[in-house]
Amino acid sequence: MGYEFGELPYAALLGIAYLFILNIITLIVYIVDKARAGGGASRVPESTLLGLAMVGGAAGALLGMLLVRHKTRKWYFRLTVPVLLAAQVALVVWIVFFAPGIS
Repeated sequence: MGYEFGELPYAALLGIAYLFILNIITLIVYIVDKARAGGGASRVPESTLLGLAMVGGAAGALLGMLLVRHKTRKWYFRLTVPVLLAAQVALVVWIVFFAPGIS
């Protein structure tokens, strides 16, 4: 069971668009927070950074951590962000290939 490329239901396409946009936003927020870290400007709270990862932006968060080496010393970021990414990937795979009755 599953869908061929181009046959995904509208709801699945909306979900993919949501994840794409949210991950771009999350990546930008991580980059901006890293830039602010050295200059003494107001920072993005860690709860916001993890919250963005939790609601679907884990790929952007992990990319931000790797590209600009942001929050890589914090154990809870090193643990939580990859676990969230694995869960989000598993959810997308399940929706695309196995979700009953999605349309």
